[in-house]
Amino acid sequence: MYFCSTMRKNRKIKNKQIRLPRDHKVTISLNNEEYKALCKYLAKYKITNRSKWMRETIMVSVIQRFSEDYPTLFSETEMQG
Repeated sequence: MYFCSTMRKNRKIKNKQIRLPRDHKVTISLNNEEYKALCKYLAKYKITNRSKWMRETIMVSVIQRFSEDYPTLFSETEMQG
């Protein structure tokens, strides 16, 4: 779908989202079986934007790990008992 520049400006203002530039490139390599599995998954769940899906999937994992590893004042056993 084609958007003229005025429509883009209006859309940005309407959504009030700040676009952060993606300046860093990350490349991964997969073997044949991994690639076939990935393609099958993307087709099954009708994912058309692979880059967005990979970025979101990776960042969700990173954020979950950070929240699990977040230091607490008390240990888990002290908080339960």
